[in-house]
Amino acid sequence: MGSTIKSIQLELKNPDLYRDQAHVNGQWIEAKSKKRFEIIDPGTGENWATCSDMAAEDVDDAVQAAHQAFKNYRTLTPRQRGDLLFKWDSLIRENEDDIAKILVYETGKPLAEAYGEIQYATSFTRWFAAEAERIQGTVFQPAVAGRRIFTVKQPIGVAAALVPWNFPIAMILRKASAALAAGCTMIAKPSPETPLTALTLAYLAQQAGFENGVFSVLPTTLANTPALSEALCKHELVKKISFTGSTRVGKLISQHCAGGLKKLTLELGGNCPFLVFDDANLDQACEALMSLKFRHAGQACITANRVYVQRGVYDQFADVLVARVKQLRVGHGMDDKTTMGPLTVPAGVEKATRQVEDAKKHGAAVLTGGSKMDKLGGYYFEPTIIKNARPGMLITSEESFAPLLALYPFDTEDEAVQEANNTSMGLSSYFFTKNVDRTWRLLENLEAGMVGMNTGNASATEAPFGGIKDSGYGKESGKDVAVQEYLITKTGTLTVEDHY
Repeated sequence: MGSTIKSIQLELKNPDLYRDQAHVNGQWIEAKSKKRFEIIDPGTGENWATCSDMAAEDVDDAVQAAHQAFKNYRTLTPRQRGDLLFKWDSLIRENEDDIAKILVYETGKPLAEAYGEIQYATSFTRWFAAEAERIQGTVFQPAVAGRRIFTVKQPIGVAAALVPWNFPIAMILRKASAALAAGCTMIAKPSPETPLTALTLAYLAQQAGFENGVFSVLPTTLANTPALSEALCKHELVKKISFTGSTRVGKLISQHCAGGLKKLTLELGGNCPFLVFDDANLDQACEALMSLKFRHAGQACITANRVYVQRGVYDQFADVLVARVKQLRVGHGMDDKTTMGPLTVPAGVEKATRQVEDAKKHGAAVLTGGSKMDKLGGYYFEPTIIKNARPGMLITSEESFAPLLALYPFDTEDEAVQEANNTSMGLSSYFFTKNVDRTWRLLENLEAGMVGMNTGNASATEAPFGGIKDSGYGKESGKDVAVQEYLITKTGTLTVEDHY
């Protein structure tokens, strides 16, 4: 494993892909302050790269450039925008080996998962490249005689994407692809942990032929993130904000946007329930849960956080799950034997430790794991299963964002639904049953924006993605709805003389 910038660059097939400066108006620039910040490899806890540290004072230049670019970009035909997206998609796929490697060093996820994220992410570029030509208005005759009504769809303007570190490529491409298909320009503000992957996307967008200013990236530190984000949200030329992150920060973003009546999409936290009934296929449920819970060490907003198992199969399911979890191999993401990597930030380890200790204090049993893995040198935590969890524990009320799985017994369907919905969150819910009537009831009764029915993989480019309650509002991906988030509808009324 390399430990310096130089060694990582030398391992890339395309060294030009490595970028560590902000991308504004087609130029690679340093912050006005000339400050840079360190990027830490979660697998070692060591610095391996640095990047430009943009601040609030750098925002106006980026927005002005994006606004000027919008004036021309909006006039491109839908097919021209689609062709640019297809070219971008092709270049990302061609360079996936290098991008995946950078992604491992930024996030800590295993290399196989890094490839998986890129494949998932490019499903958005491909999908929205085609959706660009599906943006259509309407014309119709109203009830009043002598009139015709037209609706025209137009891009809203400059959009900003505020994205997290857990799936940095997928989150940017899900937002940017829809925005660029609609005819908007976009400024992306990546997480401080994962700026370099975002900058690879900016480089490839430029190579694909997008004009200067159409897609910009402003990397920044954790310290500068609040002020820079606020400056984007409050800039009069920014017309749309798309944020993925915690509910706490999402509420702050909403406040920033309220004064300017910004169009806003919020994809926020989840405390997702996973229900297993007596009649479920336990192997199917276990297989889905393993992927859903331990992918990227449990650091996904849609991961299963509370697992409710009907009492008749509770012990059996726990035994099957423990056996599978013990087969996981924890290590650095670049080790081909690794099946689960580190947490991306040290705060994640601290939170997991606190939740385990609280659960034990309140009578839960740790079936496997439960401890930090300091000897590995990075931010590692053992894959953990807790049995006999119950309400009142931190693990019940908080989103874990760690490889920490809590099992809760239940007796009846009504009880399971009540406990599943007993949270302020409403992003995803999952259930496993072979009862068709119950399937329909659960789909209607579970309070979540997305419901996985006998599956833990409910996220796809073709399907609208988004939650309810404190998990946010607005939709990303899916047919029509995601592009609509970046469009305005203009109504025209024409008076005509009817002579037929």
